[in-house]
Amino acid sequence: MTDPNFILLYVEDAARSAAFYSQLLGKAPAEASPTFAMLPLDSGVMLGLWGRGGVEPKAGPSGGSELAFAVENDDAVTARHADWAARGLSILQEPTRMDFGFTFTAADPDGHRLRVFAPGM
Repeated sequence: MTDPNFILLYVEDAARSAAFYSQLLGKAPAEASPTFAMLPLDSGVMLGLWGRGGVEPKAGPSGGSELAFAVENDDAVTARHADWAARGLSILQEPTRMDFGFTFTAADPDGHRLRVFAPGM
């Protein structure tokens, strides 16, 4: 089986979400329409933002997913937290140490979780 190469998030407003992720990730959409946008990530994975009104079969409620961003160390977690808080992202979890490492969690406009973490103890 092939590894997944697309992540699809169901969103209320594809253009709003495309603007959010373009600004957050520093990437322009490779494709955009009123109901869908796709951003290429450095890993080769594509991030798709699909307006939930056109999803078939119908999508459930949003916010049940999490994108995780591994960074090199605790200082990088703290710096990313400060940057995202300054940008006005909703912070769901302040930087904290957990079993898997140092982490914090924010949310995108649709409630999808965005976790930043430095692996390890």
